Amino acid sequence: MKEIQERQQNMKDKDLALQIAKKVKEVGGIAYFVGGYVRDSILDIPNKDIDIEIHGIKPEILKNILSELGDIQTIGNAFGIYNLKGYDLDIALPRKERCIGTGHKDFEVYVDPYIGTHAAARRRDFTINALMKNILTGEIVDEFNGLNDLKNHIIRHVDSSTFREDPLRVLRACQFAARFDFKIAPETIELCKTMNLSTLPKERIAGELSKALLKAKKPSVFFNSLYECEQTKWFKEVYALKGIKQNSKYHPEGDAYKHTMYVLDEAADFKYMLEGINHVVPFMLSALCHDFGKAESTIVRDDGKVQSIGHEKTGVILATQFLDRIYNNKEYTKYVCNMVELHMKPHMCFYNESKVKTTNLMFDKSVAPDDLIHLTWCDSIGHDMLKLDNNTFNKFLNKTWEENDYLINRLIEYKDRIKQPHISADDLIDIGLKPSPLFKIILDKAWDMHLKGVKKEHVLKQVADVLTGDDKAALLSAINNKNKKERDNINADYDDFTLYFKEQDNYDRD
Repeated sequence: MKEIQERQQNMKDKDLALQIAKKVKEVGGIAYFVGGYVRDSILDIPNKDIDIEIHGIKPEILKNILSELGDIQTIGNAFGIYNLKGYDLDIALPRKERCIGTGHKDFEVYVDPYIGTHAAARRRDFTINALMKNILTGEIVDEFNGLNDLKNHIIRHVDSSTFREDPLRVLRACQFAARFDFKIAPETIELCKTMNLSTLPKERIAGELSKALLKAKKPSVFFNSLYECEQTKWFKEVYALKGIKQNSKYHPEGDAYKHTMYVLDEAADFKYMLEGINHVVPFMLSALCHDFGKAESTIVRDDGKVQSIGHEKTGVILATQFLDRIYNNKEYTKYVCNMVELHMKPHMCFYNESKVKTTNLMFDKSVAPDDLIHLTWCDSIGHDMLKLDNNTFNKFLNKTWEENDYLINRLIEYKDRIKQPHISADDLIDIGLKPSPLFKIILDKAWDMHLKGVKKEHVLKQVADVLTGDDKAALLSAINNKNKKERDNINADYDDFTLYFKEQDNYDRD
């Protein structure tokens, strides 16, 4: 349904663009499609964002034309940018820009409808984005050889002086390289090396990173390109993985950075198979961050064996540091850190042939169990498989499939288990307890027992058995105590009560 609506909106926008172009021609002007819309149409890539640029007429004449077609909404009057209510296309006049500071937004903008296509295209960042298309004739205006760069898969800057004025363009170069799997021109790389990205606001960094993670088939190109451009400052946790050794038996690709890039590219194939659409960016970030801890926890023993014990816990700290610096999004941080912390447990459960109760507890700790399995697959297959001989490759792949099937089946069992009856606060009230903060302790422990397969009636009986005689009297007194200081002391000592909650071998399992 959404795709149908988007197609209908796009057709509506194109029709409006054609109407505008005809009216503009009547008064001596020319209307062009510009920017990414032209680029993507040549590459045969869908693009619902239509931008048109009007040459050869004054702003007031353009406004009169637009007012005849709909309700004008001014996006930036000083910038000569408009649209019409109900449409998703931007209508702009050609403009010049002059840098007046060091920041991303430190520009003066001048509208000039008569500067011509060469000057208008010169302010664009890359040749492939400087293409213009006459809306009425379909003629492509290519002032900076963008068509040839598209053909040869090259990201090349238009003008050195204008490019240098906006440091965000370094990230855009790398983002476009990743999105289209293009190479950045050597002269553009050299120019990028000279630019200072420290003044960029983090939301702009986050925006380009998210585009690379969402739109690129191989997001690794983004990070490899940034490294070529010597612009690693914002992503120091990523590049700290370079040179970090791994066990060659499991990682024929080499260091932890290369492994991370393979995992990231594998994750790109899974991003639309997740539990929720809001998980796409954080899932990709989880793939990026999952081994951050190896940079600080990896050791090479005297016998040459490489170990990264506890890297997942160290990784949580580093991932938090990274995400706070760029995104500052609590939901992203919660999701990613949970995935980083748990990413080794599915492997361990599989190799240790863990019981159902163990995998149930693991999935219950996960913010997105299905996504955790996807990450596990990416982590398992994220290697340079071409470096393995056929026999080793087949063994490796078969093992990965076995692990995946094992986890999927265990997840099905977990989802079935959590649907089964379990004790609630109402059940505790029914056996004589009054609601209190201590309910959570009892219910949490009871839930663990539930996940381990103990039937509801047996969990409840065990709780009731604890609450007999002196134990019951003391416990009820403690729970109902309203003195905060005394209650805090009780809370500190109350863990002793949980010792009574022991799984009994003779309990029936569901």
